[in-house]
Parts: sequence; C-alpha cells; structure tokens
Amino acid sequence: MPIAPVGSDAATPYPKAPAPHPLRTRSFRLLFTGRALSLVGDALVPAALAIAVWEATGSSSALALVLACAMVPKLLLLPVGGVVGDRFDARTVALVTDLVRCAAQALVAVELLGGTPSLGVIAGAEFAGGAAAAFAMPTSAPLIRGTVAPEALQRANAAMGVAVSASRLAGPALAGALVLTVGAGWAFALDAATFAASAALLLAVRVERVRIPSASLLADLKEGWREVRSRDWYWTSLVGHSAWNAAAAVLMTLGPGIALTRLGGTTVWMVFLQVGAVGFLGGALLADRLRPSRPVLTANLGLATYALPLVLLAVAAPAPVTIAAYGVAQAGLGFLSPVWETAVQRAVPAHALARVTSYDWLLSLAAMPLGYALAPLAASAWGPEVPLIAAAVLVGGCCLGTALVPGVRRFG
Repeated sequence: MPIAPVGSDAATPYPKAPAPHPLRTRSFRLLFTGRALSLVGDALVPAALAIAVWEATGSSSALALVLACAMVPKLLLLPVGGVVGDRFDARTVALVTDLVRCAAQALVAVELLGGTPSLGVIAGAEFAGGAAAAFAMPTSAPLIRGTVAPEALQRANAAMGVAVSASRLAGPALAGALVLTVGAGWAFALDAATFAASAALLLAVRVERVRIPSASLLADLKEGWREVRSRDWYWTSLVGHSAWNAAAAVLMTLGPGIALTRLGGTTVWMVFLQVGAVGFLGGALLADRLRPSRPVLTANLGLATYALPLVLLAVAAPAPVTIAAYGVAQAGLGFLSPVWETAVQRAVPAHALARVTSYDWLLSLAAMPLGYALAPLAASAWGPEVPLIAAAVLVGGCCLGTALVPGVRRFG
C-alpha cells in the first residue's frame, strides 16, 4: 500500500496503472487546445522581440530593459497571483489574463508594423504582459486538477509537457520564417491571436472550484507559505529545482561562446538546442507511460543529469558527446515536469494549490537572473570552466541531495 508523504498530505493513492486519456474529456480537451496554441505563440516571441528591439534601437541595453520590464512584475506579483488564483475562479482569472496578454502583444504588433516603433510603448506592453503572466501561471495547476479525474492527472500533465516541447521545436522555426518573410510584427500579431483563441476556448471550459474562507491578503500569503514549509519533500525539491534554473542560466550564458569557439560553430549550438527540445519531448512522452513507485525521488534524480552537459562544456568534450548529454538532461526535465506537477496536484489541498504553485514559480524564476548575472562575472575572472563546473556541482548536489530527505523517499 502506498505511504502518504510527510506533512498534511493525505492519501490519494498514486495511480499505478495508466488511466483513460484525459483528452477524451471535453473540458480538458478545450483547455489543452487553448494552452497549446498560446505556447506556440509565446515560443515565437523571444527571437522576434530580440530582432525587433535591435532593429528599432541598435542597442543591447534596450533589449535588456524590455526583458526586465517583462520579468520584474512577474517576480513581484507571483505570490499575489497565487492568492487570486485560489480566491477566485481559476478559469476566469486565466481568461482575463489571456485577454490582457492578447492586447499587449497586439499593441507591440501595431507598433512594429507601423514602421516607427516606440521603445517606451514596447516596454510598457511587455510590462503589462509580465504582470498578467504572474496571475496566469498559478492557475495552470487548478485548471488541470479541476478538469480531469484524479487518476488521469499524470497523463494530463504529460500531455501539457508534450505541448510545451512541441512549441519549443516549432516556435523558433516559425518565428524565423515570419521575421524573414513578413517581419517581426506579425509574430506578435500571431501571438496575440493565440491568446484570443485560448480565451475563447476557456469560455467553454467547466472547472471544479473549491472556495476558500475570506481572509486578508497577508493571511492568504502566510497560509500558502505554511503549506510549502509543512512538506519536506516539497521545499527541499524546490531547492533542487531552483539550483537547476540557476545552472540552466549559466549554461545558456556561456554555452554559445564555447560552442562557437571550441566545438565547431553556430551549427553545433543550434543542433545542441534542437536535440535538447527533442529530449524534453521524449521525457514528457515517457512520463505519460511510466508510473514510478517513488515519483518525486525518481524525477529529482533525473533532473541531476543536467550536471553532465555542464561538465562536458567545461572540458570542451567532443560536440556529439556534449549534445547527447544535453538531450539526456532535457529528457530528465521533460520527465520531471509532469511527474512533479502531478505529485503537487495530488498532495496539496485544492484551496491552496495556486498559492503553492506560485511559490514554486517564484523560486524558480528568481534563480535564473542570479545565474545570468554571476556567470559572465565568474567567467571573466577565472574562465568559463569555473562557473560551469560550479553550476554542475550545485545542480547535481542539490538534486541528488533530496534523496536524503525522508519525505522525498517516502512519497509514493
């Protein structure tokens, strides 16, 4: 018989056999379609935004400003977004944020297609989009939990993982095609259209809702944090996940330079990224089928494989070996995402799920700017090998270290 995890998590047993696919459920099918569309739209934006801002200003500092305008409100507002996601109907919150992001991206499209884009308008639109994302991101878990049966949760999360990986594969290629043929503005127009379509589909979704007692914002935030701290498997895993995000930022900062100067050039880096996307897809597909008896432990051990490409980049190992290692590491991430989300959705009370999820996002996102900032400083002082090895030790140690936590070993 499965052992309930440490904390107040009760005992919905972890499913041992595959459940009927959740896409047979109308509400989840509509939710999945809308999320998949918006994921593809969002995958267009990074490349298009970089090109658009550079063409408009010729300044990398301007691009950094726009990116900061999107990130800062997201970090500041995520905990509040979690409270709103729990206190109000998650479907309504997601619908409103889709409409806000639709308007923001449409404004950027109009600016770019008009021929004389204003940096201030683009930065303001990205600020609004980042703020809306802070309220949208915590609604994902309640929406999935509220549209599928408990035994179908992992398959639902795996389906979402497949959508994420497919968008990573298709998005950059589609963005490149749009930028080269009709201009970056149309990439933002398409992203706005995907948010509009997602909002329209959400209108038809029916989500089971759990109401929570009225309380102050501060009380709600404290209650959400108590839910995090009361589960040793949860907060210790978050340490590992945050270390992964910091290490990923180090790799993304220093990896291109090593690929270009030591491993063979731009083609190697592009293949590196594409193999990673394929690996992520493979991990998500594996999560749809595999039911580990200790899901959190298995997923965290898989995440520790991210140390491999970091070490191989540091020693400038042959390109095929390094690329294969990155594919394996991304497969670990693709497997972890649905398994972890399923564990959280099954163990955390429905009335606190959005708040708990918001703290997860907050810790993960906050670690990435730290990696982006420290990696070039350390590389300029000691060479890229030092921060890459340090990142490998950090992510490997933190993720493997969760095996020492009783709640991680017992969760099943």
